[in-house]
Amino acid sequence: MTGEWRRNDLLRLVLALFLVYMVLFWVTNWILWFQKMTLSPASVVAYYRGDPALDFGRPARPLGAMAEVAHFHLFAMGLLVMTLTHLLLFLPVSARTKAILVSVAFASAILDEGAGWLVRFVHPAFAIVKVAGFLLLQASLFGLLVALLVGVAQPGRNAYEDGERRRVRA
Repeated sequence: MTGEWRRNDLLRLVLALFLVYMVLFWVTNWILWFQKMTLSPASVVAYYRGDPALDFGRPARPLGAMAEVAHFHLFAMGLLVMTLTHLLLFLPVSARTKAILVSVAFASAILDEGAGWLVRFVHPAFAIVKVAGFLLLQASLFGLLVALLVGVAQPGRNAYEDGERRRVRA
């Protein structure tokens, strides 16, 4: 793929519909989070480590349940982040900006998933890391989605030709 999606209306339509689907995914991330807990570290601790005062004595999350969720999340988030960051590579923005966005997206996805394990099995103080990881992941997904939606809406330019123009002018 050489950035030709910027000039192919049907491919841009497919990408735009995929991105709409991803916006709905992003919205449901927030809904699912707030169905289980709030942005308060105390609610994160109660969710992962249990709380006898909540829900008639909510138990701690069992290892099997955590592994089952992680099994699907690691695969799905890996594919999602890889897909969105791969598409980002074709936008006409600097390589440094792309590298930062790719790094933040992957790191925040790992942080979001891993922090729950740290809260449950290491120490409750990692709850703030879980909240930060979730917020950073949501922010990076939102940034990627907005950048890609803008890119799909503006046909014509692509990262390869823009880079070539810079080299020719120099």
